Amino acid sequence: MLFTEPELDAAASLVHGHVPPTPALDWPLLAEALGAARVIVKHENHAPTGAFKVRGGVTFMDWLTRTHPEMQGVITATRGNHGQSQARAATALGLRAKIVVPHGNSVEKNAAMRAYGAELIEHGADFDEAKDEAMRLAETEPLFPVPPFHRELVRGVATYGLELFRAHPDLDRVYVPIGCGSGICGVIAARDALGLKTEVVGVVSTGADGALRSVAAGHVVPTNAARTFADGMAVRVPVAEALAIYGPGSHHLGAVSDDEIAEAIRLYYRATHNLAEGAGAAALALAMQEKDGLKGRKVGLILSGANVDRPVYAQVLEGETPAP
Repeated sequence: MLFTEPELDAAASLVHGHVPPTPALDWPLLAEALGAARVIVKHENHAPTGAFKVRGGVTFMDWLTRTHPEMQGVITATRGNHGQSQARAATALGLRAKIVVPHGNSVEKNAAMRAYGAELIEHGADFDEAKDEAMRLAETEPLFPVPPFHRELVRGVATYGLELFRAHPDLDRVYVPIGCGSGICGVIAARDALGLKTEVVGVVSTGADGALRSVAAGHVVPTNAARTFADGMAVRVPVAEALAIYGPGSHHLGAVSDDEIAEAIRLYYRATHNLAEGAGAAALALAMQEKDGLKGRKVGLILSGANVDRPVYAQVLEGETPAP
C-alpha cells in the first residue's frame, strides 16, 4: 500500500485545498521533561475537526465520487474523529453520511458529527460492534461502506507525515498512536517515500493492546475488551492490512496506561497550553515512559486530536484519571 513521493504530493495538493497544513512546533519544556535534545509536536489538534482524520476524508471522498458515482453517500462506524471527517467531506459534496457510534460515545463528538451533517445511529457496546452494524446497514441502502482502513484514507492521512518530515527530516524518532492504524501507516508511508531512516514507534493502550499482541504474534490477535478513556485507541480487533504495514515498518510498539495518558494530557497543557484528547496525548505518554533512551535525540510527537469532552478534561486537569 505504500506510496511514491509524487503520489503523496498529489494527495497533499488535494488535501490542502480543504485542510491547511498544521504546524510542527519545537517545545523546549517538553524536551526538558523528556531529556531529549529537541521535541517537535505535529499539531493535528489544529486541523479542521480537531484531528488528523479530516485529511483522509478529503482523499477518500474524491476517490469515491470518481469510482462510484452511483453512490448517494457513505456509511461508516467511528468513535468520533473519523466520523467527523467523513461527514464533513461527504456533505460538502451534497452526499449523505450515515455514521454508527457505540452507545455511551462522546457526547461532544456526537454533536460535532451531527453539526457536520451526519445521520447518527447508536449501536453496540464498543467500536467493533458499531463497525459490524455499519457494514450490515450498508447492504440495505446505496451508501458506500467506508472501512476503518483504506488505501485512500491512508494516502490523505500520510500528508501530515509528509509535512512533518519535510520540515524536520532529521528527526531520530516519531511516536504515533494506534487505533485502526491509518495514522501510523501514514507516517511510515511518508518516511519511506522520502527515503528517511526515522524510527517510527507505535503507541497502544494497555486496555486495548491488540496491535501490540498482533505484532508480537505476527498475525491479528483480537482482545476481549478495549477499556480505555482514550477512545481513539479503543479497538478490539486490529486491522490486518494496517498490521502488515506497521508490523515491519515500525521500530517497536509500546503500551501506556490510562494514568500515563492522563498525566501526558496535563503535561501538554503545562508545557504548551494545547488541548489533547486521550489518544492525542498517548505519543507523549510513551515518550515519557521511554525517556531514558531519548537523551540527545530529536523526537517527534503526533498530537493526533483535541476532541475530549469538557467534563473529562476537567477531571484530568484536577489530577484524576477518567473511567473508561
